[in-house]
Amino acid sequence: MVNLSAPLLLCSVFLITICKCSQSDPLLDPVNFSFKHFYTNSNSATDICKRTLDSTSLQLWNLSSEKLSATFPLDPIQENYVRRVRGCVFSAVTPTPFSSKPILVAVSQEVLQGILDLDISVVGSDEFLEFVSGGKVKPGTVPLAHRYGGHQFGSWAGQLGDGRAHLLGEYTNRCGDRWELQLKGSGKTPYSRNGDGRAVLRSSAREFLCSEAMHHLGIPTSRAASLVVSDDPVWRDQLYNGNVKKERGAVVLRVAKSWFRIGSLEILAHSGELDLLRKLLDFVIEEHFPLIDIQDTNKYLEFFSRVLSETANLIALWMSVGFAHGVCNTDNFSLLSITIDYGPFGFMESYDADFVPNTSDDEGRYKIGNQANVGMFNLNKLLQALKPLMDDRQKQQALQMLEGYPQLYYNRFFELFKAKLGILGESEDDETVIVTFLNLMEDTKADFTMTFRELSEITQAQLEDLSISKEFWALQDLVEHKLFPQWVTMYLLRLKSHPSDSDVERRGRMLKTNPRYVLRNWMAESAVRKAENNDFSEVRLLHQVLQHPFRKQAVAEKAGYASRPPSWAKDLKVSCSS
Repeated sequence: MVNLSAPLLLCSVFLITICKCSQSDPLLDPVNFSFKHFYTNSNSATDICKRTLDSTSLQLWNLSSEKLSATFPLDPIQENYVRRVRGCVFSAVTPTPFSSKPILVAVSQEVLQGILDLDISVVGSDEFLEFVSGGKVKPGTVPLAHRYGGHQFGSWAGQLGDGRAHLLGEYTNRCGDRWELQLKGSGKTPYSRNGDGRAVLRSSAREFLCSEAMHHLGIPTSRAASLVVSDDPVWRDQLYNGNVKKERGAVVLRVAKSWFRIGSLEILAHSGELDLLRKLLDFVIEEHFPLIDIQDTNKYLEFFSRVLSETANLIALWMSVGFAHGVCNTDNFSLLSITIDYGPFGFMESYDADFVPNTSDDEGRYKIGNQANVGMFNLNKLLQALKPLMDDRQKQQALQMLEGYPQLYYNRFFELFKAKLGILGESEDDETVIVTFLNLMEDTKADFTMTFRELSEITQAQLEDLSISKEFWALQDLVEHKLFPQWVTMYLLRLKSHPSDSDVERRGRMLKTNPRYVLRNWMAESAVRKAENNDFSEVRLLHQVLQHPFRKQAVAEKAGYASRPPSWAKDLKVSCSS
């Protein structure tokens, strides 16, 4: 395995290692909240194709599971009990309704209107609540649970699968885009192992918020349409320390172009089901890789090349916003190279290449500085699954492609970080400028998000004079480093090497590249604590703020979302328990 951290580790650098709301605004009122009132005048949903009026009723809305259920053999056993499954890609299984009446906590208007063609008024109907909570299946559809396997923390775990998720069907919107709708937390399936098939409010709120936040940061991701909570008790040992407590069951309606992942192919290769492996691969290529000729004898090689390239790009994008996924198992790596399965993720605060968001990751396998290495490990497992369908020449070419992954990642990483620093053109000094800056951040434990953001806001004249006022609290931490003046000199010389580029233009570019707001763990924790007491105001506030992460917002500033993290946040821990 190539160590992707080695080339640039001067100091363990992780290279490859508004909404204006008043106090009376319904956004802040947990009791009198009206989805219709709040979203009616919102401009967040983007019209990307000419439409008629959005559907106001699910009865007029067509959802189908026919393509998947007709293409692949279904599990012949229809009873819903945990078992070893073979000879299929899906099991037909119905979601389990909550016993208590669910509460609709939040919805994404962008997803409902921009993707699913639903008018926001539909959220006020009982029909919608039943649909997004798993209480009622849309007539004519067959909910499916996906069979897959995976390598977890480096070891083959065998059969895994959708243990608490149900694929409700596929929707083709008026732009011609096809989206798969999936409930998470909707009850037991044949793949539930020892689980209860439920998700809790704590993790569901985090997933709803982060998937939407990542989209608005420009990171390829699954989307979240809605968040529902119930009073059904769910028992969890959150930190795996023997402290089991009662939590509230919740469901997220997620959408993605596809939920197939590396583990989808691995389980078939490991089981020797090569005809089904070939069928699944051909389906994925035909549906999601239109530039690959399905008749080409090298189609699987080309498929591997594209997944490899896009995986390198995805992880570099994660790194550019300080995002650590937390559980980069092969069953959590999408074949479409989008971010899926949000669990114990975290956005790095103080710069630290060893940042581990997942308290269950004792060895730090998935620390932020090792994500690119893990990506290469997972791609190698993808290659192992493809090998039974390749000849010797194709296997050798695929191996050469895999060996080129570090350079692909390296190039993309530096491209992104040059943009974060506002650097134009090419120079042999660019690597030094970037690496030195990251080293200074590491030495001073500077805040990752706000250091880059404040560098976007400060003028060159202020930097040159080293006049860093208190409003630039993250940069003030860097000023304490004895090498900071030298770096500033080097950085400004690099910027001035493009004399046609003004300081105003530089700051404008950087403000569109470096977010002011990300979903820090303390922010999510604050929202979750309130939500557990039926105050969903901060979940909704965060959802709205994070739709505009690059725009300074008065309500977000008042909430402290761009301030130094509170002292209590240092003790926060998240785990795989959900």
